[in-house]
Amino acid sequence: MFSNTELLFFINKYIYIYVLCFHVTLQGSSLRLVLMVLAAGTGGTLQYGYNLAIMNAPTTFIQTFINETVRERWAVQLEDYQVTLVWTIIVSIFSLGGLAGALITGPMSIHLGRKKCLLVNNVFLMAGALFAVTSRVARSFEMIIISRILVGINCGIGMNVQPMYFGESAPKHLRGAVSLTSAVFAAFGVMLGQVVGLREILGSEPCWQYLLASNAIPGLIQLLTLPWFPESPRYLLIDRGDKEACIKALRTLRGCEVQSSELDEILQEQAETQGMRPRRIWELFPDRSVRWQLISVIIISSAMQLCGNDSVRNSLKYEHTIIWYCNKYNHISLMFSHYVFWMQYLSMACVFTYILSFGMGPAGVTGVLPTEIFNQAARPAAYMIAGSMMWINLFIVGMVFPFLVEYCFVPFAVVCLLSAVYVGMFLPETQGKTLSVITSEFNRLNFKGQNQKHSVSPTEAQYQLGEVLHSTSL
Repeated sequence: MFSNTELLFFINKYIYIYVLCFHVTLQGSSLRLVLMVLAAGTGGTLQYGYNLAIMNAPTTFIQTFINETVRERWAVQLEDYQVTLVWTIIVSIFSLGGLAGALITGPMSIHLGRKKCLLVNNVFLMAGALFAVTSRVARSFEMIIISRILVGINCGIGMNVQPMYFGESAPKHLRGAVSLTSAVFAAFGVMLGQVVGLREILGSEPCWQYLLASNAIPGLIQLLTLPWFPESPRYLLIDRGDKEACIKALRTLRGCEVQSSELDEILQEQAETQGMRPRRIWELFPDRSVRWQLISVIIISSAMQLCGNDSVRNSLKYEHTIIWYCNKYNHISLMFSHYVFWMQYLSMACVFTYILSFGMGPAGVTGVLPTEIFNQAARPAAYMIAGSMMWINLFIVGMVFPFLVEYCFVPFAVVCLLSAVYVGMFLPETQGKTLSVITSEFNRLNFKGQNQKHSVSPTEAQYQLGEVLHSTSL
């Protein structure tokens, strides 16, 4: 754990990161948008990092509790490997819960909306916290397993819905920076979980059950704050057909009158998806018009876990000191540089290179990618696929890594090399482009060799921010 000096260092560093992050977000935007990001993130992806970290401190205490419970029930003393097996199930079942959460993300986000989905998601969290805090009194380690499943479902939903909510609510020129805050919250959750797990706070033997249930506090904060903010404007207009509510939400989030160009873009996407019902997962695979979009999401989401970043999870606390790069440089270029830099880390054992690359690459860009390359009808299903790949590969890495610890960086290096090649050769840049332009670029791959019905001129391919002309200037 941390010494007092290290603890102060990490706290000061994360305060700096948050100031930097929201300074970037606030440029050209409203305070309301920043507060919405805080409200959604506190009970969203923060839970992912937090619930990973809080399992470190009470390891010995919970293993002792397992042994004592079995001895009290059946008068049997478990062997060390048996206790380790039960403990491994407790830890790993979190990933299976996350997979289940990812699979129900689509239906929940479609029927409830993005904001309500995040709010209802806290039901799983609160139930899991209740099982955890009462497990010691009930003398049941099975309740801890149930708690981890429920918390995993909560994290699986939050990891998908929050980037979707941010991507659909942020203005185009800030979409990357706002979506990257999802990864900031996850990293902050790791640090916060380590701090709360200190022996002086909740990491002691009498308090481990309260440590496992402490994840209810960020969820409660979200329940109290997020209802004050509007639903996703795109969801209101495209899915619900409520133009007035969409304009009201945009006005609230922007802090000014709605720009006609932004509203026209949403109306254009609504026209393109007119009469289309939300797509299901199995309907995307045979659809040639989204073939390369789907391949991209699968590869990038899998590479996020298979590149080896979870094997050095402690380095997550440094990853976002350069979050402002997302606005300064292209999204896809940053992702490409991640894999190149990570290859250097594997070959040179350079931790700084890992810190730099993971912060610039998949940590945040992967979350926003389905929002930028899929339309409203296919977006929930795309997030379900992306989330499923992430949780499946996280489970695989968690189970296989202990047995390949001496040679694990060889397959990690191969994954990074292949991912860098794919991103550099096949994934088009998305920064500042409308969905129709991005779709047109993908169609060159999806329908290669066939005539395109719609072509986009080079001058239209890159979206340029306009300048505001005030009446006094005229």
